[in-house]
Amino acid sequence: MLFATGLKNADLSVNELKRYRQKKRILHLLYKHEVLSAPQISKHINVSMPTAIVLLSDLILSKYIISKGVGESKGGRKPLLYGLVKDSLYILACDMGRYFTRMTVFNVQNEQITSLKKIETSIDDPKLEDKLFDNAIALFKEYKIDYNKVFGIGVDMPGLVDSEKGINYTVKEKSLQNIGERIHKKFKKLVYIDNDARMQAFGEYVFGKAKGKKDAIVINWNWGIGLGMILNGKIYRGTTGFAGELSHIKMVDNGSLCICGKTGCLETIASSHALLKYANKGIKNSVVTQLKGIVELKTEELSVDDIIMAAKLGDEFSISILSKVGMALGKGLSYIIQLLNPEVIVLSGNLSKANQFVLTPIQQSLNKYCIEKISSNSEVVISELDEKSGLLGVAATLYQKIFSDMII
Repeated sequence: MLFATGLKNADLSVNELKRYRQKKRILHLLYKHEVLSAPQISKHINVSMPTAIVLLSDLILSKYIISKGVGESKGGRKPLLYGLVKDSLYILACDMGRYFTRMTVFNVQNEQITSLKKIETSIDDPKLEDKLFDNAIALFKEYKIDYNKVFGIGVDMPGLVDSEKGINYTVKEKSLQNIGERIHKKFKKLVYIDNDARMQAFGEYVFGKAKGKKDAIVINWNWGIGLGMILNGKIYRGTTGFAGELSHIKMVDNGSLCICGKTGCLETIASSHALLKYANKGIKNSVVTQLKGIVELKTEELSVDDIIMAAKLGDEFSISILSKVGMALGKGLSYIIQLLNPEVIVLSGNLSKANQFVLTPIQQSLNKYCIEKISSNSEVVISELDEKSGLLGVAATLYQKIFSDMII
């Protein structure tokens, strides 16, 4: 296989290594551009036309690329176009939340080819790699995916993630922090892990509302408040790779205890946890609200979706508490806007589904706390990719690594 596990430079002669890298560059080019002609490929990788034809022929024989018709001619014969065989290789993408993980498979054209499989697990689960592996194998069998064609496993997750070392320092048990290594030992494939907000930001940058934007902020507004940053067209990670912990900026003196161990963090007043806390407190204090009837009819606990649905039905209490968390998030965003002056802020996650019920108070908060000349150039929008942004970000990042020389 072209990217066989364990392939080392010492296994190849100088010429073989050179050709190996040239083939990977061709695959990367076709991944980025979808279709290219032999002359274009020859120019991009700086080889002669005869060499480009030989490389392309090898890749066709290996069933990685196919001819995709002819292109426009600038005089003379029309050039043949080449593209990737979409079922030539796959990656498994996993999006970890605080309580559940969702997984799916993408082909080389970034098409999702399986349903989303939901798994009850967390970053602290000592059996995390076993659960991922068992469910992945079941998914591959269900969709008849050849395991030999699965070239990598990508996982985004909450926490302080060192993507280079494959370590999540937020995992409580130190011996379990080496998540990348644990998953690699189980799957025997290339593994990439990263922070969930960063991967969502990259997904939005490549495929969503941040596409074409040089400076963008993406907020994963859920149980926590993840922050991913695209600055000057690149993911910003910070010195140690831990940039973006907006959730744990102190906002309230003598506030509620946060999961990080500190008090008064933004997460305690602007997250799904905060919204549900406000809702349950109101129900307990006999506030007039449709939520009380919803709780009486449900067998499970009240959810964020229940509150959003009630707000859409005109429930004043639900509207008021959504406004409360929206105002709180807006204050947090005001700091980001005045520091970074982004072109766009993209909101994703379950709270973003409230749409106008949170967008309006966020804007009111920005009007209150931001200098108008700065905030007027930062548009706040709702993601259209929503829960897929992290999965797509992981897929795009992993394919870039598969097609780069870094994994040789």
